[in-house]
Amino acid sequence: MDRYPPIADHGLVGDLQTAALISSQGVVNWFAAPRFDAPSIFAALLDHDRGGYFHLAPVEHDPTCRQLYYPDTAVLVTRFMSEDGVGEVIDWMPPHDSTRVSDRHTLIRAVRAVRGTVRFELDCRPRFDYGRADHQVTVDGGDAVFRAPGAALHLRALFPLHRADRDVRGGVTLNAGETSGVVMTACGPDGEAPPPPTVDGLTDALWEAVDYWQSWVRQSNYRGRWPDAVHRSAITLKLLTYAPTGGMVAAPTMGLPEQVGGERNWDYRFTWVRDASLSVRALLDLGFTEEAEAFTRWLNDRLHERLDLPGERLQIMYRVDGDPQLSEEILQHFEGYRGSAPVRAGNAAMDQLQLDIYGEALYALSEGRRYGVQPGYQGWTAAARTLDWLTDNWDRPDEGIWETRGGRRDFTFSRVMTWVAFDCGLRLAEEFSRPADLVRWRETRDTVLRQIMERGWSEKERALVQHYDGDVLDASLLLIPRVGLLAAKEPAWLSTLDAMDRKLVSDSLVYRYDPAASPDGLRGSEGTFSLCTFLYVDALARAGRLRQARYAFEKMLTYANHVGLFAEEIGPSGEQLGNFPQAFTHLSLIMAAGSLDEALDSRIRRR
Repeated sequence: MDRYPPIADHGLVGDLQTAALISSQGVVNWFAAPRFDAPSIFAALLDHDRGGYFHLAPVEHDPTCRQLYYPDTAVLVTRFMSEDGVGEVIDWMPPHDSTRVSDRHTLIRAVRAVRGTVRFELDCRPRFDYGRADHQVTVDGGDAVFRAPGAALHLRALFPLHRADRDVRGGVTLNAGETSGVVMTACGPDGEAPPPPTVDGLTDALWEAVDYWQSWVRQSNYRGRWPDAVHRSAITLKLLTYAPTGGMVAAPTMGLPEQVGGERNWDYRFTWVRDASLSVRALLDLGFTEEAEAFTRWLNDRLHERLDLPGERLQIMYRVDGDPQLSEEILQHFEGYRGSAPVRAGNAAMDQLQLDIYGEALYALSEGRRYGVQPGYQGWTAAARTLDWLTDNWDRPDEGIWETRGGRRDFTFSRVMTWVAFDCGLRLAEEFSRPADLVRWRETRDTVLRQIMERGWSEKERALVQHYDGDVLDASLLLIPRVGLLAAKEPAWLSTLDAMDRKLVSDSLVYRYDPAASPDGLRGSEGTFSLCTFLYVDALARAGRLRQARYAFEKMLTYANHVGLFAEEIGPSGEQLGNFPQAFTHLSLIMAAGSLDEALDSRIRRR
């Protein structure tokens, strides 16, 4: 078992309230409960010795391992092949898809021999509260219970278990066609054990999970060229959504580095207004209106909360239940993934000023209207009062979309999305005849546009740039043609796109900016940003550069991991870096696929 397998060497399973990462060696290397942003129970990816893991795999010397998803599901199959036999570990979590919060979260791990005789061994080593809390363990036959302050973990296996100090081990030998397994349930300290498993019960639970996911995917109206990648991305976005509130986490993990050995290690298990708002359009394009509606309700709740309070109307991120407190702490006892320290829990960027979030929020509300997803009167009142406030507060330096820690600047992208906020607000007010200060909103929108074109334009680069009075390029501006600030084939935009080709694109992969040219307050470098590569595809398709767009898109798909998942970045050797999998990357894949399909179909119709 590798101490630190590649970040991409994992599949994701989840129950719509939390999730686990499982490596192709059959190891649960990350799991937090009772929800995404809770303290970890298994965190070997952040510290192999102190973090805890759950290993279940055949006893073979150097087997060939293959991991795949059962088609159109979140059921993960890890196959181990050797000359003596073929064994499989099948992992899934029964989904909690209601609005009811549950403190019980179950991972089912079924094992079966496909060919020959296969010996499976189990090694379960939980480490509660990021490895800081001690626990007691009791074992009785195939049942084991780990108890820590405020939490418990039950194991119920179809084979004998035995205690090994603070851990539990066990094993079972299966002949071809035989099945066994173990049910792991995380719950509160007084939670009851799950019912004893049976082979028939495991089989029924497996097909219930398969039916759930395949029925969900059948709602998709995508009929384009890349259904496997698009539907895998949709399932991933669903897995990253906290069903009780509709809030989507940016990623299910924390502390995975943007540069191995560096300090760019963040906790992404929260709901960013920006990321989740942009996901609304991606989900709606595929026909998943229920998920879009759920997030719209979550967003309206956040807008309502601060209507009569001073200060900002929105925070850039929240916990999945809307709690704004995300104080950051350093886990000094964790060595970090391959020495990537510090490991941070929580996120101090919660206090940053990022004015673009108002544009993404109004964009989500505006896009939803086309599918009948729109705020009621109270929701509109909250949005309108937010725009009234923004007319007095938009023209300020901020930290920008990338959450740099190098001080505030007049970021062009923040102004672009401010323009979007007013443009979308005006459209909504006029289309639905809602009360609004249309004159003032329109004046502010036009003032923002003039400022962008006058101060955000670099004559040296012949392009719109990262911040005013500079010449640094920024890939966030690739959203400009999608949101309508400039037409996709307008000369100023095509010139900006050409400049990005020269400065930010490396063999079709896109850097978000150059930290050396625009210091961001952090040491080290980073890889190409996968979100930006898909935004680049989107912009190329809209500009009519279809051969270049298709090449970039299909090449980017080759950087997905073995089960179609993407992290935040692609490193210099093609490795995936950052928290994994990342919602922003998968939603932008869906957006890029839709734009490219539409452009290619349009070209065919013109022939």
